Amino acid sequence: MFAVPFREAGGPETLVVEELPDPVPGPGDVLIEVTAAGLNSADILQRLGRANLPLGASNIFGMEVSGTVIEVGVSTSGIAVGDKVVALLDSGGYATKVAAPAGQVLPLPQNVDLMTGAGIPEVAATLVSNVCMLAGYKSGETVLIHGASGGIGTFGIQFLKALGARVAVTASTSKKLQHAKDLGADILINYRKDDFAAVMEAAGGADIILDTVAGPYLPSNIRALTTFGRIVTIGRQGGAEGTLDFASLMKKKATVSGTLLRDRPAQQKAEIMRQTQSSVWPLLESGAIRTRVDRTFPLSDVANAHAHFGSKEHIGKVLLDCRL
Repeated sequence: MFAVPFREAGGPETLVVEELPDPVPGPGDVLIEVTAAGLNSADILQRLGRANLPLGASNIFGMEVSGTVIEVGVSTSGIAVGDKVVALLDSGGYATKVAAPAGQVLPLPQNVDLMTGAGIPEVAATLVSNVCMLAGYKSGETVLIHGASGGIGTFGIQFLKALGARVAVTASTSKKLQHAKDLGADILINYRKDDFAAVMEAAGGADIILDTVAGPYLPSNIRALTTFGRIVTIGRQGGAEGTLDFASLMKKKATVSGTLLRDRPAQQKAEIMRQTQSSVWPLLESGAIRTRVDRTFPLSDVANAHAHFGSKEHIGKVLLDCRL
């Protein structure tokens, strides 16, 4: 097969397609001929030498794929050779073939093409596991998403609106905020011009904040919450350390949580994927929500794909076409 493994920490130019041995699926695995792979922030961290790979995971980049099943393990059930699927991976997605635990493989949603499908597993599982399962979202609550234009933002706006939420978003440009508005966002905040905490306080506060920034945002996130609000931190783009005012936290009766998806045990990922299929697939199949794809690059152009993703100019998912 052909794949993109980690060889040295550095910029996009360090990414090169190599010919490697085909993956060998274990008894509970599914071997997938990959159509496309989605790019995620964790891929950038891995390229920089800051990966959080689960024990035993390959050093090949990529956390989500779409493709066709070409082999199934002896203990798998409900998945057959020839099935069109999407999969959430520990690693290995930037490749022409990948083996994935059967519990992390779902059928391609009806009315979704294989290429677009690659942009679904990671963002959908992230939203379900954090907003629904961890934060306990209830219909009608207000959810603030930091980052309106990435895969999680563009998908999350639609998903949460479909669940009855009032959705607030932050972004750096009016163009990105207009896209968020078009997707259904109710409160639009340009974080370069406006104090997002003040805007949210005036709007009654957020019940849930999905935070990708961490660091310096912590005090403002507390301010932006309503009473009994919940902050779920899933990224640390602003830094790993912040100052927590416990008096403010206690007055708000608030909860601050931090999670990662990639290094969770397989059993937890399988449960997350089951709940993701139950919550998200009907909305995808009805057309209530759609995956927005910004650009697709061939696998051979992986360096430029990373450069584009790192520019933060994209709106929606950036994908790799892994068909050679």
